[in-house]
Amino acid sequence: MRRRNDTTNAQKNKRKMILKYAALGVLLAAAVFVIYYVYSILSFAGEIQKTPDGSGLNASEGNESKEDPVPRWEGTERVNILLLGGDSRGLRTNEKPRSDTMMIVSIDPVTKKATLLSVLRDTYGEIPGHGRDRINTAITVGGPELAMQTISNLTGLEVQYYVYTDFQGFIALIDKLGGIEFEVEKRMYYKDTHDDPMYWIDLKPGLQKLDGQTALAYVRFRHDALSDYTRTERQRNFLAALATKMKSTWSLIRLPALLDSIKPYVETNIGLDEMLKLAALGLEVDTSNIASVQVPPMDLLREETIGGASVITVRDGEKLKAYVQEQLAAENGPAEGEEGADANGTETNGAGTNSAGGSGSAASDAGIAGAN
Repeated sequence: MRRRNDTTNAQKNKRKMILKYAALGVLLAAAVFVIYYVYSILSFAGEIQKTPDGSGLNASEGNESKEDPVPRWEGTERVNILLLGGDSRGLRTNEKPRSDTMMIVSIDPVTKKATLLSVLRDTYGEIPGHGRDRINTAITVGGPELAMQTISNLTGLEVQYYVYTDFQGFIALIDKLGGIEFEVEKRMYYKDTHDDPMYWIDLKPGLQKLDGQTALAYVRFRHDALSDYTRTERQRNFLAALATKMKSTWSLIRLPALLDSIKPYVETNIGLDEMLKLAALGLEVDTSNIASVQVPPMDLLREETIGGASVITVRDGEKLKAYVQEQLAAENGPAEGEEGADANGTETNGAGTNSAGGSGSAASDAGIAGAN
């Protein structure tokens, strides 16, 4: 009997040791994962963070940039990030790309609400130190810092940060996420025989999973009657869907691989501290209720031809700034999850919801032919 008890105790002790080492193994694996996760973020931040002088997008020789430190996020201050999408196709050596897409992500850290403001790329305005031109040339003549300053002057917002990527970075991110389920609202077809076939656009309507290449085709398409007006609306809607996908548990687990895939194609001035804070803030933002705004709105723009180029001029700069503030104030109106109307009577009850001035119905009066 005593021998049997000894045997039983020995077996219990053995099981305890196995469980102990198994638990240690799990903790060790978790620790390694956390270390790898943090290392990936630190490595990514170190690779893409650029100072004004160190940006590869700044204009070449002859342009002395004046040091103007970007203000840090202080907790309750609205955070404005300029997203710059560049088209680097067909550029000569050392030639700088124009920004094909300009979008402001404006986040209120108090209400945890965000607004996407698409700036029409043909908007004609003042580029500090370089006169008046299409504002998407700012990045070409003065780099992303000048692009931030130009957009700040246009909208009246203090743009603290920028994130720049090109077509390849966009494709890499979507592919690494495994694609995005998205509703393509209509047939989209356009082929430029002078372009690489990978950039041809051929999409059927309906709910489908868009990979990097087809997602790029969707956000680039502008060959319809409403041209850039509906293109920027599509971009805002897709970005809202992308933000939701990025917040999913599976995407967060795969974050190191995601960061590694886009690292060669992204540049930003967001420092490591801010990057980590903003990443945490981003997880709290309600991505299903992101307000969407076109800048300038239809009633404040005028289509003109200047120097042989078709451009969009702003009827009243001060009214445009007031409009931007109205849209940001409207985002804080209805409580989270409720339907409501903004200052212009437009609904703000879903991802990519379009604010006054950016809707297809408002744009339909323009009768603009699709540009190439």
